[in-house]
Amino acid sequence: MKIGVPKEIKNNENRVSLTPGGAHALVQHGHEVYIQTQAGANSGFSDESYTKVGAKILPTAEAVFESTEMIIKVKEPIESEYKLIRSNQLLFTYFHFAADEKLTKAMIKSNAVCLAYETVEKADRSLPLLIPMSEVAGRMSIQEGAKYLEKPQGGKGILLGGVPGVKPANVLVLGGGIVGTHAAAMAAGLGAHVTIMDISLPRLRYLSEIMPANVHTMVSSQYNIEQFLPNVDLVIGAVLIPGAKAPHLITRDMLKLMQKGTVLVDVAIDQGGCFETSHPTTHTDPTYEVDGIVHYCVANIPGAVPMTSTVALTNATLPYALLLADLGWEEACKRHADLKEGLNIVNGKVVNQAVAETFGLK
Repeated sequence: MKIGVPKEIKNNENRVSLTPGGAHALVQHGHEVYIQTQAGANSGFSDESYTKVGAKILPTAEAVFESTEMIIKVKEPIESEYKLIRSNQLLFTYFHFAADEKLTKAMIKSNAVCLAYETVEKADRSLPLLIPMSEVAGRMSIQEGAKYLEKPQGGKGILLGGVPGVKPANVLVLGGGIVGTHAAAMAAGLGAHVTIMDISLPRLRYLSEIMPANVHTMVSSQYNIEQFLPNVDLVIGAVLIPGAKAPHLITRDMLKLMQKGTVLVDVAIDQGGCFETSHPTTHTDPTYEVDGIVHYCVANIPGAVPMTSTVALTNATLPYALLLADLGWEEACKRHADLKEGLNIVNGKVVNQAVAETFGLK
């Protein structure tokens, strides 16, 4: 199979979808790999590192899309790329369709096969291609939250872990999944007072067992969230319903309960955001204020640390990319139920129920 890797062009998206090691594995399986020139540069991979393992370098995205049967990306296609996508071409990337109706309609019109990383799901309900970037995003949410708690950044002027004689910050993590777990662990390691809320009692029991003493658990409900907000310093939104739009756990009215300079980091922004006042931001312009509350809603948080993120992503996606290339997408999805769950749009038809329900489609 001919496989293409275009350069990512979303704002400050520095990741690349395939490492030279990943390209080498595909070439070893007899496939042709085409990399857009400089696609890996911001992740520390030169064009030469790809050609050494047998990949070919093409000068433009147009050439990559035109020459290949399968496109492997990091982020969803943006508007300038829509016209490059061919009928029956397989796109293997993060799509997050439920948060973007325009993208959904464009991919339906393209007649392509859209296989989304974020909905590949194993029998145990785990999301193997979302996990590595969720781990990065969870840890970075605390790193960014700590920065924007600084007074020059619009925050309260609080050091997350405090110092002897001064209490640490109060951190609320909404959601006890992969993002929430890594966020809580990172915040706890810095010395903050951390509370994780989730609707699953079994998950809360598990987190109580594995987390350090400065992490506490609480059942998530509107009442409990409202009781917590007056004293919170940093809130991490880490809620995920696979393929569907995230619920709004903090409304516009609830912002009045918080002190000025409180920071909200919405990691769920890829799926529409879990705060009513959230809208996507970029690494270039990452924050804005609503009623004195700082919102950080960058939609590609791991793109800021591409040397870590690219390797972590390829580690997870490569086994699936090999299946798709070796067997073709139809046979691969017939044989592997987890991969089949990744299918969202196939030749103009929506095949993911959550996406269809979001936009009232068949």
